[in-house]
Amino acid sequence: MVRGFFIAVLLVLAFYALGFVLFVSTLPAPMPVMPAADAIVALTGGDERLDRATALLEHGAGKRLLVTGADITITKPMLKSVAHGGARFDCCADIGYAAQDTRGNAQEAADWARAHDFKSLIVVTARYHMPRALREFSSAMPDYALVPYPVERDSVVLSDWWRHPATTWLLQREYIKYLASVFSTSIAART
Repeated sequence: MVRGFFIAVLLVLAFYALGFVLFVSTLPAPMPVMPAADAIVALTGGDERLDRATALLEHGAGKRLLVTGADITITKPMLKSVAHGGARFDCCADIGYAAQDTRGNAQEAADWARAHDFKSLIVVTARYHMPRALREFSSAMPDYALVPYPVERDSVVLSDWWRHPATTWLLQREYIKYLASVFSTSIAART
């Protein structure tokens, strides 16, 4: 019985390790071309995300921009300054304060998209976060076209992640959150 337990533990660990390596190896690459959709949603969590989302808005990739999950103390002029926004930012950028996590980002974006009658969204977030973000967004908006726009973070080295303990730890945490998201969105889809 003890031997069977150890074999089961080893199999679980092997499946976890294999799944983790597959997760990291299939992270979406940054897009070399300008995407297009009705609107753009940037998940907070780094200046790179906001910069890229603002550039997409300014170049006409979408009609409006939602920055979801912003801290309540952040104002539109503050965001415009940080993101180097132009005239389109003034008229066409919205800030969402309700979201506390990725599921909240998806719900906030779904409410915003419905209010504006958008049917397609460019989702801007970090590469390592994109699989979970798309899972949550797809669950909250099953009939919407979602265009992933993954962004590289300067502090995260994905090319040889195994040599960087901080990156490896970040990817492990994100993989665990992704697995939890797969489980919870699967349960939600059945109810």
